[in-house]
Amino acid sequence: MTNYKNISFFNGLNSLRFFAALLVVLHHSETIRSKNGLPNLNWLGLFKDGSIAVTFFFVLSGFLITYLLLKENGQNGIVSIKRFYLKRVLRIWPLYFLLVVFGTLLLPALIYIFGLNYVMPYTFEQSWHYFLFFLPGLVTYYFGHHLLEPLWSIGIEEVFYLIWAPLFKFAKKYLLLILISIIVIKSFLIITSLNFVENNLFSYLVDIFQFEAMAVGGLGAYFIFNRNRPLSGLKIYKIPVQIAIYSLLVIFLVFNRNIDNSVWNIFFKTPVFSQLFICFLFLYLIIGVSLIDHSIFKLRNRFFSYLGEISYGIYMYHMPIIFGLMLVLQKQLSKLDLLTGSLLYYPVTLIVVVGVSAISKRYFEDFFLKLKNKIIIRKKVTIR
Repeated sequence: MTNYKNISFFNGLNSLRFFAALLVVLHHSETIRSKNGLPNLNWLGLFKDGSIAVTFFFVLSGFLITYLLLKENGQNGIVSIKRFYLKRVLRIWPLYFLLVVFGTLLLPALIYIFGLNYVMPYTFEQSWHYFLFFLPGLVTYYFGHHLLEPLWSIGIEEVFYLIWAPLFKFAKKYLLLILISIIVIKSFLIITSLNFVENNLFSYLVDIFQFEAMAVGGLGAYFIFNRNRPLSGLKIYKIPVQIAIYSLLVIFLVFNRNIDNSVWNIFFKTPVFSQLFICFLFLYLIIGVSLIDHSIFKLRNRFFSYLGEISYGIYMYHMPIIFGLMLVLQKQLSKLDLLTGSLLYYPVTLIVVVGVSAISKRYFEDFFLKLKNKIIIRKKVTIR
C-alpha cells in the first residue's frame, strides 16, 4: 500500500483493544482478590498493568481520531464538528451514563436492600456533577477507590474530543506544531508538578490528563496520512528490529514492576522520558500490527477482533461484575490455593464479563450505533 489517505479499516486494532482491556481486567481482578485477603498474583507486573493499558488506549484514540479528521478534511476540504461530536456522543455516552446511573443510584439501593458488606465511598449528591461533566477522576481523588473508577479515562477522552475537533478544524495548518506543543507543554507540567508545585490536586490532574499520549498517537496519524512511500520500506520495521522491539514490549508488560535495573529504569521509570518512550512503543505496535505487511505480529483473528468490538463494554462493566462475583465466590476461593483459585476465578470472571459485554453491545450499544449511522446518512442525503 502506498496511498494512506483513504484507509477505511485498520486491521488488527480491534484485537489490540481487547488485549488492552484484558490487562485492565487482570489488574482489577488481582487488586480485588488482594483486598479480600485471598491468594493473588499482585506481585507479578503483568497483573499491575491497568494504567499502562489505559495509556495504550489514549495513544490509539489519538491515532484513530486524528487520522479520521485528516481523512475527512482530505476528502471534503472541511471537518464537520457537529458530525464528529454526534459520532462520539452516540458511541460513548449511552454506556457511560448507564454505568453512572447504576453506580450512583441503583448500586447503593441494592447494597441497602440486600445488606451487602460494602460501604459506598460517595453519595449521589456528592458525585453527580463530576460524572455529568466528565470529570469522574475527581470522584476517585476526593472519595477514594470505587466501582466506577475506570470511568476516569472516559472523562479524559471526552475532554480531548471536545477540544481536538474544533482545534483541528481552525488550526489544521499548524497540526504538527500543535501536536509537538502538547507534548512539550505536558512534559513541562510534569516537571513542574514533581519539582516546583506541592499541590496534590495539581499533580493528580497532570497525571491523569494524558494528552501527550493522544498527541503521540496524533503524530503517528499525521505521519501515516502524509506518507507517500510504502511503510514496509522503513528500517525500523525490518524483521530483526521488530523482534527486538516486540520482545522488549512483552518483557515490559509482563515484568516491568519486577525489574529494578539502572539501565531498565532509565527507559521505563524516568519521569517524562519514560512516559513518552512507552507511548512511542505503543505507536510502533499500532502501526506495525495494522499497516506493515510483513509484520511478525498481526493479530488478524476474527475471534479476538470480535472481542475487540465489545472491549468498551468489557472495560466499563468489569469492575461491578468482579465485585458481584467476589461476593458469591469469596468463601469458596478462601478455601483454595492460588493455582486452584485462579483456575476457578478467571474462567468464571472472563465468561461473565465477556457475556455481559456481548449482550450489551448487541441489544443496547448497537441501537445507538445504528441510530448514529441513520442520522449521518440522512445528513449526507440532505446535503446532496
